[in-house]
Amino acid sequence: MNTALYFAKRYLFSKKTVNAINIISGISVLGVLVSSASLIVILSFYNGLEKLIFSMYSAFTPELRIESAKGKSFVLNAETSDILQQHPAIAEYQEVLQERVLLRYGEAQYIASIKGITTGKSSQQSMDTLLQDGRFMLTRGDEHFAIMGARVQGTLGVSMHDESRSIEVFSPRKGVKRSINPAAEFTMRTIRPAGILEYQPEFDDLLIVPMEFARDVLGEFEQVSAIELNLMRHRDVDAVQQELTSLLGASYVVKNREQQNPTLYKIVRTEKWAVFLIIALMGFIAIFNIVGSLTMLVIDKKKDISVLMGLGADNRLIRRIFFYEGLLISLIGCLAGLVLGLLFCLSQQVFGWIRFAEGENFVTDVYPVDIRYSDFLLVFFTVFLVSALISSVSSRLSVKQTVRLS
Repeated sequence: MNTALYFAKRYLFSKKTVNAINIISGISVLGVLVSSASLIVILSFYNGLEKLIFSMYSAFTPELRIESAKGKSFVLNAETSDILQQHPAIAEYQEVLQERVLLRYGEAQYIASIKGITTGKSSQQSMDTLLQDGRFMLTRGDEHFAIMGARVQGTLGVSMHDESRSIEVFSPRKGVKRSINPAAEFTMRTIRPAGILEYQPEFDDLLIVPMEFARDVLGEFEQVSAIELNLMRHRDVDAVQQELTSLLGASYVVKNREQQNPTLYKIVRTEKWAVFLIIALMGFIAIFNIVGSLTMLVIDKKKDISVLMGLGADNRLIRRIFFYEGLLISLIGCLAGLVLGLLFCLSQQVFGWIRFAEGENFVTDVYPVDIRYSDFLLVFFTVFLVSALISSVSSRLSVKQTVRLS
């Protein structure tokens, strides 16, 4: 049996001559417990928010998007179309034509981004969940409809209940230079609104329309801006992305969801780790209580140290005893904090104790929680490494001073 660990356990749980040592040790355990539990709860709550945000973003964003390596648009040739149609991992794909246009509704004007798409039934069903008003409908018979972002609707003041008014869409006419009649320089088409997207920065400025309407108003009947792909279930997105990159060649760029909007992913993850560092610094302060606990314990056990040294124990063994003492204090607090944090997160998942404030425009009224066991390992090893460092330095200095005085 490890002699140093044996003495450390006896000293930790035995009664001390000075009651203040028990109090300081209890405060050290409690501080590590609270900081560990806080880290687990904060990480799990941020994981839940991250998962919720990414799921909302994924409902509107394709798993893969093909763009031109040079220029804003390209012609979808027969060879590329055959590759996409015959690929076993691709469930469906749609052509996208996107450009900036001027919108007018009554006296209000707004410059938005028109997005013409050819959607299948599955795409329409997934996008229908993102509407705050109306329904996802782009065509009905020969009539075209538009889905607009929340900012477009708010700026123009579009009413979903006034069927007599339509949105006017203006786009510069290709090949036309300065004209006596300014109206001749623009193509103007009207379209009725069918739905309003939830407020999200990624698609607040969008006006989603059928591909035929977009081609007509933009005067572009051959080229597309991108091709959006949705894959079969349980397909490895990274593997399909690499395979399509190899098949399509250097003329195209295949992007996954993170590459389509790297700013969103970077912001969400940066916020999570910034909060983790802040809470971890508070935990480090709590772990520093070990210094006081070990110092007091060394003073209390000065006679025991003298006896052990008389029996042949060297300074290394004495230091290891109090080093293990500090580790035990930290690990007991850490493990108890991890269990407490896990129980709190599980109770939040079941009962939903913590809710969003009333008036928050969110898809759920309960704070989401996503428990990831990698977070438990991260917190455990963080506390272990910091406590090991502090215990090593504290035991070395305390024992050295006590031995010198003895």
